[in-house]
Amino acid sequence: MAQVSSRSGFCETDSIFYSKRKPISLPSNQSLDLTTFISSRAHNGKIAYIDASTGHHLTFPQVWRAVDSVSSCLSDLGICKGHVVLLLSPNSIYFPVICLSVMSLGAIITTTNPLNTTQEIGKQIADSKPVLAFTTQSLLPKLTSTNLPIILIDSEKTSKNQKIVASLEEILKKEPSQTRVKERVNQDDTASLLYSSGTTGASKGVVSSHRNLIAMVQTILSRFRLEDGEQTFICTVPMFHIYGLAAFASGLLASGSTIIVLSRFEMDEMFSCIEKYRSTYLPLVPPILIGMINNADKIKLKYDLSSLQSVLSGGAPLSKEVTEGFLEKYPTVKILQGYGLTESAGIGASTDSLEESRIYGTAGLLSASMEARIVDPETGESFGVNRTGELWLRGPSVMKGYFSNPEATTSTLDSEGWLRTGDLCYIDEDGFIFVVDRLKELIKYKGYQVPPAELEALLLTHPEVLDAAVIPFPDKEVGQYPMAYVVRKSGSKLSESAVMDFVAKQVAPYKRIRRVSFASAIPKNPSGKILRKDLIKLATSKL
Repeated sequence: MAQVSSRSGFCETDSIFYSKRKPISLPSNQSLDLTTFISSRAHNGKIAYIDASTGHHLTFPQVWRAVDSVSSCLSDLGICKGHVVLLLSPNSIYFPVICLSVMSLGAIITTTNPLNTTQEIGKQIADSKPVLAFTTQSLLPKLTSTNLPIILIDSEKTSKNQKIVASLEEILKKEPSQTRVKERVNQDDTASLLYSSGTTGASKGVVSSHRNLIAMVQTILSRFRLEDGEQTFICTVPMFHIYGLAAFASGLLASGSTIIVLSRFEMDEMFSCIEKYRSTYLPLVPPILIGMINNADKIKLKYDLSSLQSVLSGGAPLSKEVTEGFLEKYPTVKILQGYGLTESAGIGASTDSLEESRIYGTAGLLSASMEARIVDPETGESFGVNRTGELWLRGPSVMKGYFSNPEATTSTLDSEGWLRTGDLCYIDEDGFIFVVDRLKELIKYKGYQVPPAELEALLLTHPEVLDAAVIPFPDKEVGQYPMAYVVRKSGSKLSESAVMDFVAKQVAPYKRIRRVSFASAIPKNPSGKILRKDLIKLATSKL
């Protein structure tokens, strides 16, 4: 047996880092879908989902009865194994019900952002070819140009619209069919088709199997050890995104936790819900966390947050300043971080205790049953501890590939199942992963490589900077140089030259910022990642 370092998890023989967490167990029964896997688990909880705005709730038995009713109806409409079903909806207590119903049939769920334009949704429809869509009355116009049959989620079927075949309300009133013969679904069958965020390029459909999602659920359960008493989570992150789908539409349901669903994110509503439902866990993205620090005194004066035990941050790494700032303002609340990709079903690395989170800048230790390599992007050589290269991941939650895109699949997944994450990282002597930057986002200045995230972290330490993003700006002589978009704190008169001088004093000459633009906000995707391609477009449109 090859010798694996108990400290770093690194094995010299095969140059692989192995997870130091206890491995997850996967069901041996191959004929198993995610829905059956979750519904067959014992749970102590009583209420599964509560709608934050109406107080309407679903108990666990009601969730599974609703799943039965919806899958019976879909079956009657001819939806069967392999069919794709689109879900276009804000967060709702019925979002998980629809996802689990579709997957129970061996059909494939594809979700999309309600904020997407008709054109962007059209592109996803053209690519994924769904046979049916679930949507709400207000989002209906975004699907009018398609010929998809539609099930309305939030209102009765009163419309004369020919495409509306049913409403969720009438489906839920029907008794589930007792005679329906279920098609056999295997763990290797496709369960979901989520589109990756496309922060650096075009969005691609990520194909995840039932096995991938079962592994994801098992990882979440082992991470939070939620069987010890009932917990209440606030669902602030979008369910259409892997972060929301992983946690709220499947992982936490399997634990028997109660989930308070906010249909859209609103800071005051989130705090009211923590107070009203005595919530214990708050998953969020870094911009919300920063908002909680900046307004801590007002928030604590207005709301009782004493029930809150942990905040879970994902989407982008937290700096030392942010972590310490939060702990100072909310001393009784733990911060836990997570790192994952749509391509790995949201699983990759995590900090599972405050001690781990205090190792600043880390994405955490490798998730249970996950393996990693650090690879030189130029030569393909695998590195050991404290060497920076591209992070490759392999494990049971890693996707099957990209939908109808063999080229993208081959360039991202190798024949041995290694997923090239596109993130530049190193793993230290204790096995902690540190994300340096996105490989595709490195700024190439005279042949030097400049990581934007490093400059952004530095800018955020300036007392007058509220938020910042750094992008490559094209230049004939040097190739590219760093340009910063900066959001000033209110009342600040910070100048361009002051920003450049602040950075210049602390970095090597090739990393200096050579152009600054002030903005009212930094564009980000739902998981908090900076949409650099939008800023690059804005900056270069004036050229």
